[in-house]
Amino acid sequence: MVEKNQEIEVNILSLGYEGEGVAKVDGFPIFIAGALKGEKVRIKIVKKNKNFAYGKLLEILEVSPERKEPTCGIYKKCGGCQLQHMSYEAQLIFKQQRVKDCLERIGKLKDVTVHNTLGMEEPYRYRNKVQLPVGGEKGNVHIGFYAQRSHDIIDMDQCFIQDEIGDEVVKLTKEWMNRYKIEPYDEKGNKGIVRHVMVRKGFKTGEVMVIIVTTSEELPNKLEFIDSIKNGVKGIRSIVQNINPQKTNVILGEKNIVLWGQDHISDYIDAFKFNISPLSFFQVNPIQTEVLYNKALEYADLKGDEVVFDAYCGTGTISLFLSQKAKKVYGVEIVPEAIENAKANAKENNITNAEFIVGESEKVIPELIEKGIKADVVVVDPPRKGCAKELLEAIANMQPQKIVYVSCDPGTLARDLNILNQLGYATLKVQPVDMFPQTGHVECVVGIRRKDSL
Repeated sequence: MVEKNQEIEVNILSLGYEGEGVAKVDGFPIFIAGALKGEKVRIKIVKKNKNFAYGKLLEILEVSPERKEPTCGIYKKCGGCQLQHMSYEAQLIFKQQRVKDCLERIGKLKDVTVHNTLGMEEPYRYRNKVQLPVGGEKGNVHIGFYAQRSHDIIDMDQCFIQDEIGDEVVKLTKEWMNRYKIEPYDEKGNKGIVRHVMVRKGFKTGEVMVIIVTTSEELPNKLEFIDSIKNGVKGIRSIVQNINPQKTNVILGEKNIVLWGQDHISDYIDAFKFNISPLSFFQVNPIQTEVLYNKALEYADLKGDEVVFDAYCGTGTISLFLSQKAKKVYGVEIVPEAIENAKANAKENNITNAEFIVGESEKVIPELIEKGIKADVVVVDPPRKGCAKELLEAIANMQPQKIVYVSCDPGTLARDLNILNQLGYATLKVQPVDMFPQTGHVECVVGIRRKDSL
């Protein structure tokens, strides 16, 4: 049996859900970040639980052909990526297999078609939003992602999964803070001025918004910061100060002050225009978002006379896609600000057959049914925790012909598909989409039909 601080040689038999290598000693699993399937490695046991242990990779004795040199120089320290040591082709296969494993182990679903993961031609520089914590001390400011499983900021000059404009904003912000001795936020002591820097970019419009998050409205040398960003950032349209005085892990506070320019920027997903404010939700990989939403539209297979419910509709992005081919779309979302954004997005795009309702989907949808409004197709795009069971039961009671499930977590997806299976719905096909290359995350679009209609 393995013990903490023990150094051993092991063979990597498989990959865990975050892409970490999995070895076994006498049947006891050990998870090793940075190790690949098929490799023989020397490790040190750094943590042991009752049912598994974590090992630190010390040396690779036999190298997998799927291993590649990470593009980023601070990859091993930073928590932003998990898979840069794996070839991109292998990443796509890993994500497909992860979905299959979840469907079989958690969902108890066999013989479901899981298609090859839809990847990117260029799996770097894909993020249109970056939000980075600020730390260090006066004159020696650190801006970067947190190290894995900690709040230690790994100072960085460039990040290969975000747009290059983010690198420029980080550089300019550091220079300004160091030059004028602006105090970075100290999380433990809950003191300092600058907490976070956020950059948002419209990939199709080229418009850029820079948001500086501070603990109070007072911001020393504010004009110098504005001039630095205005003169140094191509495409700048908006500079915003967000005030967050709370001792919290939540990045943005409720109050925004426009320091220069507009209070929003714009971008497009396919033919649809969206206005993006500091607090707006907008998918961070717009290239793959088009792939994801068009696949959802394909799986909905609308003919033009259907009523569609879009549960967890957010700011209405999927609803607008569905409205192209549906008779009527009802979008439901619990966040009031998101519904206001959804209504504005519909108006911006001259969409008249989409209606948006504030409330919990599991309550609003049964109320719609009671009023005699029933859907032919239901689309759900829940948060990571998946759908409320009450919602799935309400949908099944309504008996729509088709359900399209858009998921950002294969585990909760598999659980919900198991519930739907018991409620009379068959999972026909699953399309993984790589929205976050170099990380362990995978999104899916799932086509589901009533069993008695097959």
